[in-house]
Order: sequence, then C-alpha cells, then structure tokens
Amino acid sequence: MSYNPASLKAEEFISDEEIKAALEYAEMNKNNTELIDEILEKARPVKTETGYRCQGLTHREASVLLACEIPEKIQKMYEIAEEIKLAFYGNRIVIFAPLYLSNYCVNGCLYCPYHLKNKHIARKKLTQEEVKAEVIALQDLGHKRLAIESGEDPVNNPIEYILDCINTIYSVHHKNGDIRRVNVNIAATTVDNYRKLKEAGIGTYILFQETYHKDSYETLHPTGPKHDYAYHTEAMDRAMEGGIDDVGLGVLFGLELYKYEFAGLIMHAEHLEAVHGVGPHTISVPRVKKADDIDPGAFDNGIDDDTFIKIAACIRLAVPYTGMIISTRETEEVRSKMLKVGVSQVSGGSRTSVGGYAGYTPEERPHDTEQFDVSDQRSLDEVVAWLMEKGHIPSFCTACYREGRTGDRFMQLCKNGQIQNCCHPNALMTLCEYLEDYASDYTKEIGNKMIDEELEKVPNEKAREIARENIKAIRNSDRRDFRF
Repeated sequence: MSYNPASLKAEEFISDEEIKAALEYAEMNKNNTELIDEILEKARPVKTETGYRCQGLTHREASVLLACEIPEKIQKMYEIAEEIKLAFYGNRIVIFAPLYLSNYCVNGCLYCPYHLKNKHIARKKLTQEEVKAEVIALQDLGHKRLAIESGEDPVNNPIEYILDCINTIYSVHHKNGDIRRVNVNIAATTVDNYRKLKEAGIGTYILFQETYHKDSYETLHPTGPKHDYAYHTEAMDRAMEGGIDDVGLGVLFGLELYKYEFAGLIMHAEHLEAVHGVGPHTISVPRVKKADDIDPGAFDNGIDDDTFIKIAACIRLAVPYTGMIISTRETEEVRSKMLKVGVSQVSGGSRTSVGGYAGYTPEERPHDTEQFDVSDQRSLDEVVAWLMEKGHIPSFCTACYREGRTGDRFMQLCKNGQIQNCCHPNALMTLCEYLEDYASDYTKEIGNKMIDEELEKVPNEKAREIARENIKAIRNSDRRDFRF
C-alpha cells in the first residue's frame, strides 16, 4: 500500500514498503558524513526570544543516524540529545509507578506470561477494597502518579471495572497522600470507551505497539482480539477521537529487527502530528525481559545496551518534545545512561505483580503474578536520592494535566519555552512534599539543598517568589498541592 502519514489506515501510515525504503536509504548513507552533519545540525535546539525551537527529524533522517556507526558522530548524537532534553524539560525527571489491577487475559501473546495458555500462573483481579489498599501503600511510599495495567479480558476486566478502579484510586485520601494522575495502559478499545476514560479523568492513554512489522505482529499474537493488527495500530486515532489529548507510544524492542521498529515508531509519531496536530505525549522504550514462562533468548532480535541507548538518543532527536520513559525493566546502570540521552520519566519502587504493594515491605517482592522481572529493585527513596545525586530534580508534578495543559496546549508551552516557568517550580514544590512526608534523613538533606539552589534558577521572578513562599508553607505546615 502507498505511504500516507495522514491516512487513518494502519498499513498506509505504517507502510512496510516505506520502512524498507527508509532502511535502504539509511544503509546507503550511514557513512555519508556530510549528510549526517546536516541531519545533526537540523536536530539541534535553536535559542529563540521565548525559549528554544526544534525541528525534529523525519523517519528517514533519524534512520540514517541510527544506522551510522562512526564513533564521533554517535557521540555528537548523544550530546545533542542531552541538549534537547535540557532545553525543553530541564533537569527534571518525572516519577511514577505501575499498578497492576488484573492479569486475566484472553490473548495469546508469545512474549507475555499473562497469555491465555499459561495455566500455572496465579490469576488475580483486585477488588475495589484491594485497589484502595494498593493505593494507600503507594501513597505511603510517596507516589502521586500511577500507570494502571490490566490484561485484556471482556468478562473479568471490562471497561466498567477499569472505570471503577480509576474512581477508587482518585477517591483515596490518606494522610498527606493523593494520587493526582492516573495514566492508563489497557488494550485497544472503542471510541466510546475512550470517551469514558476521558470522562473518568485519566492522564495519558498508553498502548505499546509491541511490533510494527505486520507479519511478525500476527505471529506473536496468534489468538485473541489483539491479533488484529489494524485495530491495535489505529487505537491512538480512536483515543484522540474520543477526546484523550495525551497518548503514549512504545514498541517492545527485541521482538523484531530494531531498525524496522524504530522507523515504524517515528512514522507513528509523524502520523499523529499529521492527523491530530500533536505528536505522542510519551514514548516508552521497553525491552523483552524474562518472566514466568517467557525466555527472552527465544526471541532472536535482542539488542545490546549500547544499541538500546543509541535508539533512545535518536528518538529524542527525532521527536524532541515527547516525554521519554524508561522503566525498572532496566538496570540502574542502563537507566543512568538513558538519563543522559533524553529520558524524562522513570518508574521507581515498582512492582509488576497484581497486588504487589499492600502488605509488603520495600524489601519484599511477590513473584507469583509478575508480568516481567524487575531489574532495578531499589526503593522509591533510593531512586529519588540517586536522581538528585546525579543532578536531576525528581518531580511528582501533575499540574499540567489538572490545569488543562494537555495535548496541543502542553506542546505549545513546551515549544515556546514557557513550560520552564510552570514545570520547574512545580517540580520543586512536589519534591518538597515528598521530602517532608516520606523521605529518609539523607534524601531529605540533599533534597532541601537542591531545592534551595534550584529555586534561584526559576526564570520568572514572580514565579520564583511564589514558589519560595509555597515551599516555605510546605515545610512549616500540612499545606500541600500548590501548583502553577
């Protein structure tokens, strides 16, 4: 089928023919230093009167960079990726946690232990009381932002169950704790159901494509509703038609050849821009990991750490305004390197089990219903301290979502640089909340020092003074939830 980024048909905006042509073009030009330099220069952020501007890259241009094996050019990619991240997101890193609601699933996905044929994994679905207990446990850790996860099962996990869980999550107010943003990672569904999710007050709707290679997709999803490649791939268009402003893309690297997946991912971002005027709010970069009955070695497209980091840098150059997510699937070492090439969101203290938080100490970790092995098993407090030691501001901010700065409104603020006067002080205020209510003595000590130093960097003087007064109130009282 002919390539058309503005088409609403999956096989036209993710064209196999165009991906193959792009990869051929990239291979032909991977040593073309003049072209590579032109592409890198195009990707670089440009200072303007109001902030920074970035053009981004086409899928063909980005594929050339990914194919390039010249060490000094790769290093330049990394440097520009960090420049872009700092230009638009500063040194803030948003923190979240996954909350698994149910592992009942009717699909046959070959890379996921929740597949229907797995008869020995414990099946579990949280009751609303159990959801409440999980939320309290997460609040006691200090989390403000969750990504809820569920298998696809129209009997056990219908949309009504998901909506009830969202309502329960938002209803729990425990001590100084509140979950202020619920992102949703559930199976592709209808426009009507997306409208219901929007009405329930969700933040970002996240759906991993898994693989953009249609034949591989159908092989990896042999049974169940997820087998339908077009329905799955077109889900983001239905979500946005249903009123959801912010959507999150991602592929599961290791299922198919990574250069193919990368090109498809960037094409999907181009499609959202072409049709809806706004690209993906987030892009996640998970890799296939060991799980209950899943052996990553069974998939012959695994990628090493260096390639993985290069992919992330190229995503940042191609889609400069997106939030990039790295989860606890990856080790501390890999996550540290990813922070240098553009990642802006990380999970912390994560459990991938259904009911993995309530009733367990930070050191305990149930394994019976895990979706995948967690490589970074540090507590949230350890992750917060680690980020600050590396010069990053851990942010628990959810203000843009609750102030209506979503979709194209968020992107416009991000693109003109004004987001710095919102996000920077909001990050500091939410970090202060965490330090006062949940942090260890060490984390609190280094965090308060960081806050005092970073306050001076808030560009707008009025915003800086308001933030300073709000932080003073947080430190000296139980007043919480200040936001710009």
